[in-house]
Amino acid sequence: MRVLNASQMREADRRTIEEIGIPALVLMENAGRQVVAAMESRFEHLADSRVAVLCGRGNNGGDGCVVARTLHQHGVEVSVFVLGEIAGIKGDARLNLEILGRLGLSAVEITNEQDWELHSSEIAGCDVIVDALFGTGLRTPLQGLLGTVVADLNALGVPIVSVDLPSGLSADTNELIGDCVDATLTVALGAAKLPLVLPPGRAYAGRLVIADIGIPAEVMNTVGGDRIELLAREDIRTLVTPRAPDSHKGDFGHVLLVAGSRGKTGAAHLAAMGALRSGAGLVTVVTPRGAQQTIATLGAEYMTEGAEETGNGAIASAALQRVLELPQDVIAIGPGLGTDPDTCTFVRELLNQTGSPMVMDADAVNAFAGASDLLSAREGMAVIITPHPGEMARLLGVTTEEVQGNRVQIARDFASHHGVYVILKGHRTIIATPKGDVFINPTGNPGMATGGTGDVLTGMIAAWFGQLLDAEAACKVAVFLHGAAGDLAEADIGEVSMTAGDLLEHLGDALLEVTARRRVES
Repeated sequence: MRVLNASQMREADRRTIEEIGIPALVLMENAGRQVVAAMESRFEHLADSRVAVLCGRGNNGGDGCVVARTLHQHGVEVSVFVLGEIAGIKGDARLNLEILGRLGLSAVEITNEQDWELHSSEIAGCDVIVDALFGTGLRTPLQGLLGTVVADLNALGVPIVSVDLPSGLSADTNELIGDCVDATLTVALGAAKLPLVLPPGRAYAGRLVIADIGIPAEVMNTVGGDRIELLAREDIRTLVTPRAPDSHKGDFGHVLLVAGSRGKTGAAHLAAMGALRSGAGLVTVVTPRGAQQTIATLGAEYMTEGAEETGNGAIASAALQRVLELPQDVIAIGPGLGTDPDTCTFVRELLNQTGSPMVMDADAVNAFAGASDLLSAREGMAVIITPHPGEMARLLGVTTEEVQGNRVQIARDFASHHGVYVILKGHRTIIATPKGDVFINPTGNPGMATGGTGDVLTGMIAAWFGQLLDAEAACKVAVFLHGAAGDLAEADIGEVSMTAGDLLEHLGDALLEVTARRRVES
């Protein structure tokens, strides 16, 4: 599902109108009707409500006029307010405003603070407010009258439905450019926009509905420029196919997991179980000899291999040759590994010498802190790194705040420059590919902010790579299902009590739900 910026959305509109031949007036009609459909789904007693529709002077205001007309035709009591001089409204927006007049719905013109004071109490008395002030064209902060209107609307406590974007957000950035409407429901027209899917803008969108207004899928998919997509359940479902009746464990990949150290055996176990719960045919855990017995006791379903260790109980570089010789289809490395200098040497040399695809997490990523140029994939080799923001910051030699302030671009740039796949974890985890494509994951919740959940993800990615033999697909499936399992766990036991083990317990249900194999009971 494409996420478009302002110029991409304009191009999609233009091509639909000029090349496909669907008139702009039809797109506006579809937009307004889809907004009303979303409102009727969200507000149970909408038919008995009073609704105020606030329109700007552009096409977003035209959409608002269609919303008002459709609500009126559905028997809803509607009042329409235009912020700005009505005489300045042109084109299709003007036509829809004139239709309102012919239906007996006169728009109230608000051009200054005095007008607003006169009519704001009427708006405050409504049950729902429709924000159709600004769409994707806004680039500068709202000031003056419009700034006052937004502040007053937010203070009312009345549910607000924003058309396309909460007014005050810019479609070109997820960052706030100024004050904006705090919406209860946002109906994105045609495609999601970046501030609707990434924080901090996401917090102002409320419930998000992406409405089909008639722009063909082939137009959406071929609009040029940076490619950002929001992962959807339907996308994941197409990647996970049923197993053949005559399948055997050799068909689903052998994950070699290099993980654990003295005092950090749980991370290795969680990653191994994440791989097994995600369908890996075989899992072997390579861990320091001193940790092997503990890890073997934790899980009966995976194999273990004791490796030479450093004086503080971490894997030593002397273990490299044995690890290279072990059976493997994909290597996952990092959970609980530690940052002993000799272990870092081991990690770097393993990347340099193996021909196997690698999933690198936690301390495997930390091994390249200050030496990120060494973390690159050779031609034909898939390398996936899964840093959280702090690990990404150490890798790049910047602050965590800098990473969090520009997550999409940082992930994309690193992936493109180094030829690796980057999974930048956190709220709305980001997947960036060597080609420069970016995918945003909508699943997951704050209950997953607990130790071990990233270890589970590491095993999951490796397992799905072993089955799909496609790094991009493995990243998508694992990240989406990881968050989906977290959402099921949250529904079951709440955010506060959630542990990484709870994710493991819900992975099967998450997979069944996504693949529509059965209905999962809450």
